[in-house]
Amino acid sequence: MKTDTLHSFDNSREEFKPYGLTCEKWETKLMNRFDQHNEIELNFFPTGNCTYLLYDKIVCVPPRRLTIFWGLTPHQIIDFQEICQYYVCTIPLSLFLSWDVPSQIVENLFAGQMLYDPIETRADYDEYLFEQWCHDIINSTTYEPALIEMKARIFRLGQHYSHIAESHHLEGRIHHSETKAVAQIALFIAQNYMHPIKTMDIAKHVGLH
Repeated sequence: MKTDTLHSFDNSREEFKPYGLTCEKWETKLMNRFDQHNEIELNFFPTGNCTYLLYDKIVCVPPRRLTIFWGLTPHQIIDFQEICQYYVCTIPLSLFLSWDVPSQIVENLFAGQMLYDPIETRADYDEYLFEQWCHDIINSTTYEPALIEMKARIFRLGQHYSHIAESHHLEGRIHHSETKAVAQIALFIAQNYMHPIKTMDIAKHVGLH
């Protein structure tokens, strides 16, 4: 299989349908509705700004910066500076949580924020990583090297994030009243994964039997 196959958002895809573990090249395209999926998403735009509607906030994703957010946060591309190829990587939430990522990263992602790397000098390295991950996930029989690099890259972002938490996140917040039950369940579990959770706790939180 080739790594230069371009993808774009499928406006007819099933709501909350999982992407699984992916790393692909996409072409910028306006989205006519929100996308929501229970994976952590990494973006990298080699050129041009891209504007997202993140729930009820308009956020501008800068080019050549690793950007990360929780896919369950309703997100929609509403504008972009130029048509370009960019990278989209999705990591299943259970896998992401098993990495024991720095708590500050996790908490901000679960609060519905987009985070980006403030250091532009890592852009060439990030572009190389994304290209390699695309190749590994599409063509390899084992994803282990790519997973190790993904984990390390997110940890490296976490090391710096304590110094940039106020100035290098892109605003957004999940509002429970506007989130469907399946999303509320995933959100509750994700926010409380470090504590014992019973089925009745989940049901009470989302107002279901």
